[in-house]
Amino acid sequence: MRDRYDEIRSLNSEVIAVGTGSVAYAGRFVEEEKVPFPVLVDDGGEAARAASVRSVGFLKLVFNPKSFPGARRARQAGHRVHKAGKRVTQLGATFVVGPGEQIRYEHVDAHSADHAPLDEVLAALRT
Repeated sequence: MRDRYDEIRSLNSEVIAVGTGSVAYAGRFVEEEKVPFPVLVDDGGEAARAASVRSVGFLKLVFNPKSFPGARRARQAGHRVHKAGKRVTQLGATFVVGPGEQIRYEHVDAHSADHAPLDEVLAALRT
């Protein structure tokens, strides 16, 4: 979303990331990855629980064969693994919310390399 942030903003939309690490960890991540949008911290997991975002066991996280192709693509694209936070087994999710409390799009990751297709997110923003 970082690379298409200007396009997202042109749709009168905003990205807000919610991270699992501490404030200091999030600050380093934002700086190193040049994240242009707000990043909030959910170090205790309250937001993840409220949104029914899953966690997985550590072994399943590390050895899930579905994660390997995604990890390979990320590494080839120049992404790197940052220092892990306290909740390393927390999976991710993507929501498009609004106007108001209406959820227009939802993707809850099934494994560590499963992420919302950006074209689907942008399509939800355009509707």
